[in-house]
Amino acid sequence: THFHADFVSGHLDLAKKTGATIVYGPNAKPNFDAYIAKDGEEFKVGKVTIVALHTPGHTLESTTWLLKDETGKPYAIFTGDTLFLGDVGRPDLAVTSNITQRDLAGMLYDSLRNKIMPLPDDVIVYPGHGAGSACGKKMSKDTWGYLGDQKKTNYALRPELTREQFIEEVLEGLVEPPAYFPKNAMLNKMGYDSIDEVRKRGMTPLSVRAFKAAWAEEKAVVIDARHQDEFAKGYAPGSIFIGLHDNFAPWAGTLIPDLSKPILLITPKGKEEEAVTRLARVGHDNIIGYLEGGFEAWKAAGEPVETLDEIEPEAFAKMYKPGEVNLLDVRRISEYNAQHIEGAVNFPLDFIYKNLHQLDPNKKYYVHCAGGYRSVIACSIMKSEGIKDVVNIRGGFNALKEFDLPMTDYVEQNTEL
Repeated sequence: THFHADFVSGHLDLAKKTGATIVYGPNAKPNFDAYIAKDGEEFKVGKVTIVALHTPGHTLESTTWLLKDETGKPYAIFTGDTLFLGDVGRPDLAVTSNITQRDLAGMLYDSLRNKIMPLPDDVIVYPGHGAGSACGKKMSKDTWGYLGDQKKTNYALRPELTREQFIEEVLEGLVEPPAYFPKNAMLNKMGYDSIDEVRKRGMTPLSVRAFKAAWAEEKAVVIDARHQDEFAKGYAPGSIFIGLHDNFAPWAGTLIPDLSKPILLITPKGKEEEAVTRLARVGHDNIIGYLEGGFEAWKAAGEPVETLDEIEPEAFAKMYKPGEVNLLDVRRISEYNAQHIEGAVNFPLDFIYKNLHQLDPNKKYYVHCAGGYRSVIACSIMKSEGIKDVVNIRGGFNALKEFDLPMTDYVEQNTEL
């Protein structure tokens, strides 16, 4: 549908292994062999027909693919990042010196009105993303829906919405996209190492001695991908936590935007290949190996171990006094604006490296997120950067809400960014 920004698409590997032709819509200029379809061009696949609908706005080459059944009736649309369930794609990722985000938002309005909304209500919508992606503001977690339902419920498809109103609404609440987004888009446009090559390099088992040597010589980032509870009990000093059980790859891309940075892994047993594969999907292909035997091997070798101080939410609630305790809320700004503990400072994990200079290494900080995953990432980064006196609040905001803490009133947000 377009040159994706939040992951490496895998199209080159798929084409190589299947012999299939890569097809893009108008305006696409890839650095590899591909067929560039014209707007409205039809492709016969067995008894069905696929039609290219050029729908620029999210990007200039964005194309929606309309699937017609054997009778020629519109059946489904694969919308990429043009139309999500409950949202539309953000129009600020393809800005150039000649094209502003307002220009792109206007194109998106025209694409939706002229190409998608005229289709029948019973057409199935298959979007490129669901909830959790930074490519939109407030997507549904559903993976498919009917276009008629979107016409009724999606704010961007309101029939009375003028072009100018649409531009204002779609741009409202956007925050800076993750730094790795333009790099992933460029990889998808220019080409990338095959997943087989990346896996082969990354699946190099390293003894503790070899792991330490690679860490020092390559100036690598060490990612500890175990569960946050295990990490808190003990970890290799200087490593950062990004647990494999949650949004592992997006956070790795966000927090390590230099895709050429060497990475070493400490993973749960048997999860090494999964970690390498998921990192490759966000463009991290310089994984130089993993610690053989995992963290247990590190401990058994007598290497130094640090622990992360933690506090239960009930204990924190009893001791907390606004203005007297340094409380960092590392949730996204929209989560913080919706409701937060009075006295907490919003310190979004997404931009932690940019804002670390605001922290005083001589002060003690209590840290929470929504559920306890992001806060441990934040604590590990703070400690690796010399801010040593940090305490993770277990269970995060969801647990803290159950206790008598001063809270702001809840305010509904139109974005989850």
